[in-house]
Amino acid sequence: MTIKAVLFDFSGTLFRVESTASWLRAALDATGVTLSDAEFTQAARALREAGALPGGTTGPGPVPGHLAELMAVRDVDATRHRAAYTGLAREVPLPDDRLYDALYDRHMLPAAWHPYPDALDVLTALRERGLPVAVVSNIGWDPRPVFVAHGLDRYVDAYVLSYRYGVTKPDPRLFRAACEALGVAPGDTLMVGDDRRADGGAAALGCAVHFVDHLPVEGRPDGLRGVLKAV
Repeated sequence: MTIKAVLFDFSGTLFRVESTASWLRAALDATGVTLSDAEFTQAARALREAGALPGGTTGPGPVPGHLAELMAVRDVDATRHRAAYTGLAREVPLPDDRLYDALYDRHMLPAAWHPYPDALDVLTALRERGLPVAVVSNIGWDPRPVFVAHGLDRYVDAYVLSYRYGVTKPDPRLFRAACEALGVAPGDTLMVGDDRRADGGAAALGCAVHFVDHLPVEGRPDGLRGVLKAV
């Protein structure tokens, strides 16, 4: 197989969202709400365990029954995405109702995201080799401003986002749309992601697949470099 294009997942693959503590602190600053150190520690822990941070790792417990159906379809449109994650955040008592929307709004800002250390080098190398790149993401909002703010937008030729298509990975329609946007056949395409089920769905279409681990930025300095060996 000769790889002629590469598809990347967004969260946990090219970028990692900030920690729950950083996320909560930014929302508090945005609203002017204050918490004692003990209250802050307790709230950050509870939000993390609830899986309330979009793009973060899920909490250890099951999704509350009244949110299960909504969470299952959270990435098919922007309205359900916001409702699902503000719903999870509302499982944690906070002193000001404004914080729930502030938390959701914060996670969409470029400041909330950090590219993995090797993302720029790998994307630059792919561009130098003449390989087009698309981002294929299960998401409820447009991450392009994140790429622009971190200087990576120039290396991405297309964005295929679930909320704009009304379907989510592993549905082959998203991978097919990305291949069509890049003008390549699935059999000539490599999909790179951190989710074995969602991103692995590209294999059903004939794409090669390469997985990375969804780790904190500092814990995965060179996880993307294997992509260059795969192409």
